[in-house]
Amino acid sequence: MQAVTSWRVSPCPLYLSSEQLRFFTDLGPHLLSFYRGLNRLYTESVKGIQPTWIAGYLDQGKPAALVQYSRMKRFRDALPDVIRPDIIPTQDGMVITELDSVPGGIGLTACLSRIYHDLDGGPPQIIGGENGMLHGFARMLRSLQDQQEGCIAILVSDESKDYRPEMSWLAAQLREEGLSVWCVEPREIRFTEDGLRLHTDGSEQAISVLYRFYELFDLLNIPKAELVQYAAKKGRVSITPPYKPALEEKSAFALLHHPILRPFWEKELGADCLLHLTTIMPKTWLLDPAPLPAIATIPDLHIGNRPVANWAELEKATQKERQFVIKPSGFSELAWGSRGVSIGHDMPQTEWVEALRKALASFPTTPYILQEFHKGRLFELDFMDEHQQTMAHMSGRARLSPYYFVSEGRAELAGILATICPADKKILHGMKDAIMVPCALRQEDSDVPRPNKL
Repeated sequence: MQAVTSWRVSPCPLYLSSEQLRFFTDLGPHLLSFYRGLNRLYTESVKGIQPTWIAGYLDQGKPAALVQYSRMKRFRDALPDVIRPDIIPTQDGMVITELDSVPGGIGLTACLSRIYHDLDGGPPQIIGGENGMLHGFARMLRSLQDQQEGCIAILVSDESKDYRPEMSWLAAQLREEGLSVWCVEPREIRFTEDGLRLHTDGSEQAISVLYRFYELFDLLNIPKAELVQYAAKKGRVSITPPYKPALEEKSAFALLHHPILRPFWEKELGADCLLHLTTIMPKTWLLDPAPLPAIATIPDLHIGNRPVANWAELEKATQKERQFVIKPSGFSELAWGSRGVSIGHDMPQTEWVEALRKALASFPTTPYILQEFHKGRLFELDFMDEHQQTMAHMSGRARLSPYYFVSEGRAELAGILATICPADKKILHGMKDAIMVPCALRQEDSDVPRPNKL
């Protein structure tokens, strides 16, 4: 597999305890329940059963045609079939910073799982197993195919071209497993009245399932995007992730924490699941510039011990009090990766004020959220220094990205990718100075030292 980007290589995977593995294994069903609840909340808001401002917020800044398309009865129950949260291990436990709508790293994690499975003098227990990512992705695709004839297309846009090598590798591995999967560009597919078709291996065949590896905000730049939507609308092809921008908003975390919606979430999720999710999902607020009544405050938002009644009050917060992150909620090129992210305590007050005002001014077209900042815990690990050709040591903070694939209504853990960034980095994401490795189960009773531990 050709790597478009580079990273630091560690001699062994990142080891998790059996308790941490249980956390990740149990998390998938909780997140699937959250998506189901969010989908129902949006649908009932559209119908007026729930407050209409919910759908109003989730639709803010979206083209009307896309909103109407997403509300079609045919897609009513459609949910993402790949669930990938970004999780930061902190001193107080795990924290989910966001849910990635169109996650990269599926092919990368699958490849690394195979490589590290054979290292360390004996096969470490890679989370998901040597082929967990491949088999999980395949099960998900077969579930969508549901006896339909035809091939499966992984459609990668030009905007996402950096991920094309890993998805091409993934498709090739799946073909070896007997599944007809092809990674293609949008211009390679052909539209007919009977559906979408693809020319492969000297013949043309129908596409039964299309895996969407492109963002919904980029639809106008994607060739044949309208034809793909038409084919899905007519039931000629199954598409995942679904064309549902309301399910791709980071402001969903704000809805989970909103006190008015607590009865809905208690009924939808159950008390235990709700408590678990509100514990690991940071408090989040949608930066709506609409004025509040003089006697009102913003729910659960405080500067120190003082409740906040106006966003402008945040401008005066001290550096210590600015333990917040500002980032686009979704449906924007700025919502991808680390672009558009501002960390309050990591910038001068003038820049903080500018970021806050810009976020509020952007509300009509690109809503932003304010989210509690949680600092990742430090841990030590080794990596290969390419320049010195020797092992080096690094102190860093980790972002753990578990992959859950949904089939037959169940979300199962298939693998976990760890991205460990140098300790001075506040925003944790893939970068050339980061170590990227799969996670494995630590052998609690083994006498063999395990250097990369959480």
